[in-house]
Amino acid sequence: MEMFVHDETPTAAVDQREQVVSALAGSVRDLVDATIRSTVADEELLAVRAGVDALVARLRTEQRPGPAGVRYNSEGRSWSWGNAVVGHGNAIAPPLAIDHDTERGRSRAEVVLGAAYEGPPGMVHGGVSALLLDQIMGETASGFKRLTMTGTLTLRYRRPLPLGPVALECWIASEAGRKVTVEASIGNADGVAVEATGLFLVPRWAPLAADEQPEGWRRSAEG
Repeated sequence: MEMFVHDETPTAAVDQREQVVSALAGSVRDLVDATIRSTVADEELLAVRAGVDALVARLRTEQRPGPAGVRYNSEGRSWSWGNAVVGHGNAIAPPLAIDHDTERGRSRAEVVLGAAYEGPPGMVHGGVSALLLDQIMGETASGFKRLTMTGTLTLRYRRPLPLGPVALECWIASEAGRKVTVEASIGNADGVAVEATGLFLVPRWAPLAADEQPEGWRRSAEG
């Protein structure tokens, strides 16, 4: 599978589709939450399942043969709707909306994590914290000017993180050639719950300069 797929869908059409896809994913996200928390009778659950199966069949009538990947057009618009953290079309994604300050090498994000992200009772699963941290750290390391991949990711779990509103902070600690060291944290109003340090690498086959990156790779839209 190609990492980046050239797709000449006009930007206006991509924007329109993104709104529709995002709305559907939001409804599916609500369905997941309702499935976890619902206490309706078994007969009602079976009826709902039949309805959901029918909807799935409708969506399956036209679909890609594999994952969504990253697509881009010649207008500089890119989209990655299947991403597990920021993908507009992925109901698994919270989704995380990341604010970037590329000049300072810093990023932040806020999101509400509900029942679908539970690990210990009432708490965010530790793997979910790691997933979100890896995403924001990777985007911060790349600065949308170079392709970076996770080399190492070290986490320190300081305390359990309750479900609900959480905030992530991230910053570049140092850079040396193809190596970028990034630090980050996730927590809530009571303070930091998880700290992370990651080493992100620019692959040897990837250019270092932004103007040498493949067309469409550089950020024009998130997710």
